[in-house]
Amino acid sequence: MSTPALKLVDVHKHFGNSHIIRGVTLEVKKGERHAILGPNGAGKSTLFNLISGRFAPSSGTIELNGQPIHGLPPYKINRMGLSRSFQVTNLFHRMTVFENIRCALLWSKGYRYSFWHLLGWQKELNEEAEHILERIRLIGRRDVQASLLSYAEQRALEIGATIAGGAEVILLDEPTAGMSRTESDQAVELLREVTEGKTLLVVEHDMSVVFNLADRISVVVYGQIIATDTPDRIRENKAVQEAYLGQLEVA
Repeated sequence: MSTPALKLVDVHKHFGNSHIIRGVTLEVKKGERHAILGPNGAGKSTLFNLISGRFAPSSGTIELNGQPIHGLPPYKINRMGLSRSFQVTNLFHRMTVFENIRCALLWSKGYRYSFWHLLGWQKELNEEAEHILERIRLIGRRDVQASLLSYAEQRALEIGATIAGGAEVILLDEPTAGMSRTESDQAVELLREVTEGKTLLVVEHDMSVVFNLADRISVVVYGQIIATDTPDRIRENKAVQEAYLGQLEVA
């Protein structure tokens, strides 16, 4: 049996007397697109923060490709092959679209803290940045300052920056939040393309996005996973239907 890309065992998180994550156990298979679904306040973003190292779990274990990562700082987890985006767009707004992607590529391409390289002369680096811009359909906006992009374009750019480091496990926190239905549909198509062959874990409120994108879905309610299954079975799950008060019928 192959090692899962992500494995959580009995993970808990307390903030003072508040018990936010209550014994989550989860395995995400390599190459799987896995969605975390749940009502507001269920603990979805906290779970993401635990996996990516922003928070350390109060107890329990988290593994990335069989290696323990619980308690490690985010930069170490990132260098082990995990990358994430956030709910709030996190870009270099005064830099161009191209410069944002090029910056995201630097560490994985071996530049580290190399101040003596003139990036404009690094042919391979610049070609890779343009290739990513083509994949996220922003090549035509190459030289536009990131702050001048539309909201949907900024989210696409952040997705591009997230995949630029070459991580095999990608966490996306509400990638379509604030988008119109047309923009969300385009984002789902983009996510399918750019995460092909990679492992995707996504938190998303838009049920249409979740059911159209995910191979499996885990439903979190009050800090616990109440169900993990395929989209069709999740839609039919009585406990999930009760948690969402019938909302799944419109997905």
